Amino acid sequence: MDIVIKSFDGLCDDARAIREAVFVREQGFVNEFDEIDGNAVHFVLYVDGKAAGTCRIYCGNDNEFHLGRLAVMSEYRGMSLGKMLISGAECCASAMGAELITLSAQVRVKDFYEKCGYSAIGEEYLDEDCPHIKMVKKLSLPI
Repeated sequence: MDIVIKSFDGLCDDARAIREAVFVREQGFVNEFDEIDGNAVHFVLYVDGKAAGTCRIYCGNDNEFHLGRLAVMSEYRGMSLGKMLISGAECCASAMGAELITLSAQVRVKDFYEKCGYSAIGEEYLDEDCPHIKMVKKLSLPI
C-alpha cells in the first residue's frame, strides 16, 4: 500500500470531495465550506493514488494555529490514516512557528484526539446541533 500526503494552499478538489462525502452527505452538516478554506493549508492523504483523507491548518486572527476538517473516507477508516494526517499537519504547523495547536472536535471522537495528544478544555458546545469541544496540544519544539 502506497501512502502519500500532499499539501495545498487553498481548498483543492480532492479535499472538497472528501469533506462533501463525509461531513455533508454522511453526517448532514450544511455549513461545511467557509472563508477559511481560501487561507488554510489543506492536506490530502492518498492511498494507492486515491484520495482517502483530508484536514486543514490555519493561523487565526488570534494568532493561534487551528487544525480542522479532519475527514477520512469510510472505506479507509481503521487504518490510522487520521493519525497520519494529524502528524503531517502538526509538523507543518511547527515549521510555521506554531507552539500550540487547537481544534474543535466532535465529542463522539474526543477519545481519538486524546490518543493523538490533545486535551479537552472548556465546556461542550453545539455546532450545527452536533456536540463539540475545544481541544489543545502543545507541540514539541524542533531540535
